[in-house]
Amino acid sequence: MQNNNKVVLHFLNGGVTKGSTEDFFPNKNKFHLRDKDTGKISEIDILQLKGIFFVKNFDGNKEYKEKDNTERTGLGKRIMIRFKDGETIRGYTSGYSPERSGFFAFPSDPESNMERVFVLKSATADIKFT
Repeated sequence: MQNNNKVVLHFLNGGVTKGSTEDFFPNKNKFHLRDKDTGKISEIDILQLKGIFFVKNFDGNKEYKEKDNTERTGLGKRIMIRFKDGETIRGYTSGYSPERSGFFAFPSDPESNMERVFVLKSATADIKFT
């Protein structure tokens, strides 16, 4: 059975697209996205992206204030990621390597709508272990 991941794509140009993917792999530059509204499938070039946010649901909760100081075990080292557009994410990673073009990070808050994010290093301004 194929895994149907709900994702929110954040593009370098500021655009956001929501949908699902069954063929994203961190070591490949392209994957397919099924648009959540139209069902249309399109090929995505990850070099156009800031990050691929894997989410529990597409609506989220705009009222929810994420906690960024929650201690979580088993997810790796604490990390702070600042993107070139100014957004900052705090979480955990065990897959960061300076040689790779991207890595997975997990949110500090287990109640976050985001399950994990694949961060494209080219879209970051600063990465620190905290």
